[in-house]
Amino acid sequence: MIITEITEDKIKPFSSPDSNTDDTGAELVFNGRVRNREEGDEIIALEYEHYEGMAERELNLLARKTIKEFPVHDLFCRHRVGKVPVGEVVLHVVIRSKHRAEGLEAMAWFISELKKQVPIWKWAILPDGSKRPSQCQSE
Repeated sequence: MIITEITEDKIKPFSSPDSNTDDTGAELVFNGRVRNREEGDEIIALEYEHYEGMAERELNLLARKTIKEFPVHDLFCRHRVGKVPVGEVVLHVVIRSKHRAEGLEAMAWFISELKKQVPIWKWAILPDGSKRPSQCQSE
């Protein structure tokens, strides 16, 4: 199963089933949060912009490619846009797989490719309210 969303709302985590009815042995959860420093400077928030329509489409295509390329069962992803204060979640990804190794590999690849392929850009908001472009590092 694949679910991808881009939202302006606070990210609500995907629920985890209490019982396992298939051969899923690993459920990996990644929450990317806004740090209080960006490129060495203190910040109060990050502001994310996206190419509406295209970003949603590219995120879904990337999720489908990940499921096809890696032996994982499910990939769920929520990416927040708009102004996101320090400490809040901006990216929530859940990957379910038979074993942890393939899930970990898929997670690392998916997040790296998301930063390269999905048209989402971020601005660092400084304490004085000014903003500057911020790099989307793939590491």
